[in-house]
Amino acid sequence: MNKARFTRIPKVTDLTSAGVPAEAIPTYCALTDHANNRTGECWPSMETLASTLNRSVRTIQRHIHLLSQLGLIQILKRRRHKGRFSSYLYRVAHIASTTGHGSPVGRTRSIYKRTKPSTNLEKAEESREERREREANRRREGYEWLFDR
Repeated sequence: MNKARFTRIPKVTDLTSAGVPAEAIPTYCALTDHANNRTGECWPSMETLASTLNRSVRTIQRHIHLLSQLGLIQILKRRRHKGRFSSYLYRVAHIASTTGHGSPVGRTRSIYKRTKPSTNLEKAEESREERREREANRRREGYEWLFDR
């Protein structure tokens, strides 16, 4: 028997006021049931959702397209299984912005008290453009005679 889990979703009145038709709300709820409670990502197939909700695959496609247009879900990419396309990868926006405990994802400070900050933070703060420029200059060193002509 599966352990009961809960997922935080917006209230039905909030969804209907956002423009979600009443018949698309079960599709949204089914996607949130499959979603990871930390990242909001899920990848159920259209057939799985259709059989769960007792709807046709085309109806589920229509609902997912509508939910995507309203910004409630994001369609990230299409997954492959053994070289063939299988299901889409979705991200439920409401779950991605909150976690199961209402705190932001990731740790903001060290769990160890009175330790020195990591030197990797300084490297991470360096902008991407500066790093790319420095690497390009390093690659050009020794080949100036080639570029002077």
